[in-house]
Amino acid sequence: MKKLILLLSAINLIIGCKSEKKNDVVKNLKQYSIEQIMDNESIFGGSFSPDKSKLLVSSNRSGIYNMYTVSTKDGTFYPITASDSSSVFGTSYFPNDERMLFRMDNNGDENFHIFLREKNGSTRDLTPDKGARASFYGWAKDYKSFFYASNKRDRRFMDIYEMEIKDFTAKMIYENKKGYDVSAISNDKNLFALSKTINTNDSDLFLFNRTTNTTIKINKTMSGNSAEDFSLDDKAFYYTTDADGEFATLMKYVIASGTTEKVLAKNWDISGSYFTNNGKYRVTYINEDAKNVIEVYDVAAQKNIELPNVDGQSITNVGFSRDETTMRFYAGGSHTPSNLYVYDLESKKQTQLTNVLNKEIDGSHLVSAKVIRYPSFDGVTIPAIYYIPHQASENNKVPALVWVHGGPGGQSRQFFSSTIQYLVNHGYAVLAVNNRGSSGYGKSFYKMDDLNHGDKDLRDCVEGKNWLAKQSVIDGEKIGIIGGSYGGYMTMAALTYTPEEFTVGVNLFGVTNWIRTLKSIPPYWESFREALYKELGDPFSADSVRLKKISPLFHTDKVTKPLIVLQGSKDPRVLQVESDEIVAGVKKNGVPVEYVLFEDEGHGFVKKENQIESNSRILQFLDKYLKKQEPFKQNEL
Repeated sequence: MKKLILLLSAINLIIGCKSEKKNDVVKNLKQYSIEQIMDNESIFGGSFSPDKSKLLVSSNRSGIYNMYTVSTKDGTFYPITASDSSSVFGTSYFPNDERMLFRMDNNGDENFHIFLREKNGSTRDLTPDKGARASFYGWAKDYKSFFYASNKRDRRFMDIYEMEIKDFTAKMIYENKKGYDVSAISNDKNLFALSKTINTNDSDLFLFNRTTNTTIKINKTMSGNSAEDFSLDDKAFYYTTDADGEFATLMKYVIASGTTEKVLAKNWDISGSYFTNNGKYRVTYINEDAKNVIEVYDVAAQKNIELPNVDGQSITNVGFSRDETTMRFYAGGSHTPSNLYVYDLESKKQTQLTNVLNKEIDGSHLVSAKVIRYPSFDGVTIPAIYYIPHQASENNKVPALVWVHGGPGGQSRQFFSSTIQYLVNHGYAVLAVNNRGSSGYGKSFYKMDDLNHGDKDLRDCVEGKNWLAKQSVIDGEKIGIIGGSYGGYMTMAALTYTPEEFTVGVNLFGVTNWIRTLKSIPPYWESFREALYKELGDPFSADSVRLKKISPLFHTDKVTKPLIVLQGSKDPRVLQVESDEIVAGVKKNGVPVEYVLFEDEGHGFVKKENQIESNSRILQFLDKYLKKQEPFKQNEL
């Protein structure tokens, strides 16, 4: 009995401490300006220099992405590029010297080129073909060349080239005339893993032998298949497949015998796997309930190594030095942006290289998301990621937003989002819905919205709104919907086809005319075009009748709620005319409509000044039409 009393006392003490801590946060909670929130630095990448003294990364600390080197000893940053227009993304150090490869497009047009930076600082475009795009595929095993893909021969298809680094001459090593995607290249350059998209979930996987000019199909049934890597000796090929169940498993294909064996299976999708430079480790990514889980398997020891521990955070990405003695990794969470670390695999010493959270922000004022699930109209369980403002309570009910990811087929993840944290900090709850058709929850769930967009997927979002309205801390009369790309389409579909459900809509570069969008997809999407038509409909067929029916542009007379639209004029996926026309159509109804157009952005906004402007305008719009109060002023700190 005494033990029970002590246990209950301990539980009450823990609950009391948590409650007291939350009260302290609420009492001292600051509402941050968008300039403060966006002053969190975004860093990614991390190619080791040959001597491991530096990492090559991309960072937006200058306002747009530029290349930097970071000391692996003390985290000192050194700027390598200073672009003030197009973003620069670091790709790789050269294996044996400190030259660098990087990529740039033209302000978001997605026609990326590969550039060389010499040790003296001079740069040049290695793939200067006008109107073509190029993507880096990796270094040859002897480090004398690298592979890249380019659509310079035919804008529809990506051919594979090998560029010699002694004189930077390139030759085509795979001519892609059948619309395959080249997914992996063997170490001896003889085998190519080819993928042929069947639909948005299923694809056939092949191995092409350059010497014999023969092609072997790997999968035996209709399934989702993805090439991962070749073994160091090229005797085996690794790939993922969902042929045997709902989720993707890691398989090994023995090339000599043509036999397969299962290597690794989880209750979630294995989203990627590769071997480190000399084959010492196999790195595997698992998409576990919208969060990255990483396993590093020691091949010789036949067991996973223990990864570093970062209190309260998850390791989201790893990379290894070429000698496999040092690992760099990122760790973060929904409540904090990811920082960069290095980890000595022998001494187990870890060193934090960055502290990207703005020093003006108290980390306890940010919010950790939690995964929830709710039943939709037909009983299908819908997963979602829920952010609750610290200031929300039964006595202080807050407005809320249903957040819809891009796609179709995307997924809201448990990652840090400056936009979401900004809105939550200002008193808006956010429910990031993974409606049917989202990836990460099994192939059956993924296929549920095929040829059904704007119907059941939309009803899932409406049920998300209904779930929010039942929460004791939510003002059920003040719930809006927000999303980008496909999520922008869902915003417009909600305001058009369920006009009484949501109070306001925020449309970021959303599709509003499916017929035009599907007819004008970029030419380099050719290998994916038929699959897209199978999921959404063929605009050149009788499907166009249904596509017109589900396109909000043709039904703008039904929109009655306030709307804000944000668009990049260089967007190659959702053309500016989509937003121009939806704004004009809704304005005819006398409905409040705001339009924010960025002349120097593409599909998504990457420049800090534009992110600040877009998020400021969104908050001001929500304060006025959802909270129905005086908009927050940025100088009120």
